[in-house]
Amino acid sequence: MCKDKEKIGTWNDVRDILNELLNADFGESTYRKKFQCFEKMFNANQKTFADTENTLNEIQDQIRELKKERYKLQTEKLENNRWLRENARDELITEKIVNAISDIDPIIVPDYLSGVNNSKSAILAFTDCHFGIEFCIKDLFGNVINEYSPEIFERRMWSMLEKVVDIIAKEDLAEINVWELGDSISGLLRLNSQLMHLRYGVIDSAIKYAEFLANWLNDLSQYTKVNFQMVKDSNHSQLRLLGQPKNSFPDENMAKVIIAFIRERLKYNRNVNIIENETGFCFSDVEGYNVLGCHGEVKDLQNCTSSFSRAYNTNIDYVLAGHVHHQTSKENAKHSEVLTIRSMVGTDDYAMSLGKTSDTGASLFIFDDEFGKIANYDIKVK
Repeated sequence: MCKDKEKIGTWNDVRDILNELLNADFGESTYRKKFQCFEKMFNANQKTFADTENTLNEIQDQIRELKKERYKLQTEKLENNRWLRENARDELITEKIVNAISDIDPIIVPDYLSGVNNSKSAILAFTDCHFGIEFCIKDLFGNVINEYSPEIFERRMWSMLEKVVDIIAKEDLAEINVWELGDSISGLLRLNSQLMHLRYGVIDSAIKYAEFLANWLNDLSQYTKVNFQMVKDSNHSQLRLLGQPKNSFPDENMAKVIIAFIRERLKYNRNVNIIENETGFCFSDVEGYNVLGCHGEVKDLQNCTSSFSRAYNTNIDYVLAGHVHHQTSKENAKHSEVLTIRSMVGTDDYAMSLGKTSDTGASLFIFDDEFGKIANYDIKVK
């Protein structure tokens, strides 16, 4: 107020304002002399005040650095806890696998087959086994539309094997590609509708499924050499930890456990070759045509040959996919198609809620070097 005296007017004007604000009754000289005294002291100690301000700024900088270090420590602690959780989970899964393998009798592998391929190649594709779930869907009259359980899954797979063996003999196939296109186990995708239908936990489902599939592939390898691939990333096989949405933990997928188990069980079978593509897809050059297998949970699936080709800078001629639980074929160009595969689980409660039903089964495709896919064996099982 005293500093702004020139704007206010005279010291008498300053006195009147201050007395009113302070409820006092001082003369103008009181305020004038005190202000002059303050100015002298301030000017004399200006350097001290400046040094104090610099000191305060330095203290503030140090406080910020301390906070930064504290946040670093908190972040490191969180990362360390996450690492511990992941390692504990990995160790639990590893222990389960080791114990499971140690308790199982060794697989008796067939004799080595030395046959030479003819001018044709084949891909057997099956998908959406949803192992571990059990349910019974009925119609309006109480008749069974579809029933499923681990035992029914195994029955369907053995039925499929019989039909595949007949095709191998008919086509004179010395080698076959077997592709599993995802959703091997049911997992915990829709907790409210599915949890009560799960017979096994996620890890036990994966181990039991892997053991069955290892034996199934071993039996198939009596008749032909087998190149086995498996899609690693599919929605039901993901571990959706703490109820997180899909793809929150893309690397947490039980398909990795399944394929590692199968590889270990069949390591002495020279007729079975386990192939893993770094992308997590199935992929192979089949008679000069690039064929890619995915689960099918992709945008614009029916036209995905071009998008996959652009993404991987490689011409993709054929795409095989699951996920939709029914069979379709979309021709996109000359010797180029998107083929979806029936499911092994068949019609379930989710499909019924959408008013959709489908047959259960798989597909076996024959390729040659001139026309690409030249035949499609439609394998249906009950």
